[in-house]
Amino acid sequence: MVAFGRDGEQPEASFFDCRDMVAKRARSLLAIAFFCCCLHSTAWAKATRLIGSIGVHFVRDGDTLLDIARDNGFGILELMAANPGVDPWVPESGLLLLLPSHRVIPDAPERGMVINLSERRLYLFDDGGSENVRSWPIGIGRFGFTTPLGKTKIVRKAMDPVWRPTPEMRAESPDLPAAVPAGPDNPLGKYALYLGWQYYAVHGTNKPWGIGRQISRGCIRLYPEDIADVFQVVDVGMKVTVVDQPVKLGWKDGRLYLEIHPSRAQLSALESEGKFQTESYDGLMALVEAAAGEHKNKLNRSAVSRAERERLGVPVAVSTPVGSAQ
Repeated sequence: MVAFGRDGEQPEASFFDCRDMVAKRARSLLAIAFFCCCLHSTAWAKATRLIGSIGVHFVRDGDTLLDIARDNGFGILELMAANPGVDPWVPESGLLLLLPSHRVIPDAPERGMVINLSERRLYLFDDGGSENVRSWPIGIGRFGFTTPLGKTKIVRKAMDPVWRPTPEMRAESPDLPAAVPAGPDNPLGKYALYLGWQYYAVHGTNKPWGIGRQISRGCIRLYPEDIADVFQVVDVGMKVTVVDQPVKLGWKDGRLYLEIHPSRAQLSALESEGKFQTESYDGLMALVEAAAGEHKNKLNRSAVSRAERERLGVPVAVSTPVGSAQ
């Protein structure tokens, strides 16, 4: 996995420019001139308002987007949104995929665990607050079964947890057992972190293909290898904040960046049809202008409109440099 940049820094070109440049270079079979290590989703990184950098991956024979997503720390729909039109099951061998490893930190207290349902990612901040942050893809609740928003905490940790279906589940499916012991049939996987909200937990899964999708009854699912990492560094009592922010804004190197994710309806269409229809986001320009503050005259409004239309789920520069970093 590689990222464009010189001397390890994020290039000043917009994401759209990078994508177009990469496609042009791939078509002409030119070598990529500059490489730097792309932030892996599980590596500690210095937290400004943005972390990471855009990466690329060349598809190999036999690859699927499911494989590529898991191997590189993404959910399947996250990768599909960033690469519209690519067949998730039989992507063309040699195709250059963009890896959406550049992201804006959610607008939430930068401590403990932060879960952003709209981007289907979990963030962990170290004890020093916003000094270091890690991020993982998650599976979230399907329609009608969302996770509560707000603040709670980790109240219990369990290795090899026993799954006990809720009374509602057993009423809907009377054949469900009262309890399922640890093992391959346990949907909680090998590790569970129970939240202060009854029946809700952050846990592993025995169906890793569901990560990055809307598939649970409100619990937060992680890849088996990811929950193993999270379980080791999370303590009982850790604060947890759950938000639902499809739009995120942040400054980096004097530029304002906008990151906007597909809506739930668009995600469903993306999964079933491989594409989604354009949707407007009410009040988007007002949010961007508020973030720009006194620098509204530096905004690139066409870039805002394009980001809203495409919803690639990656930060896009929507201003020219303002002279000094924020």
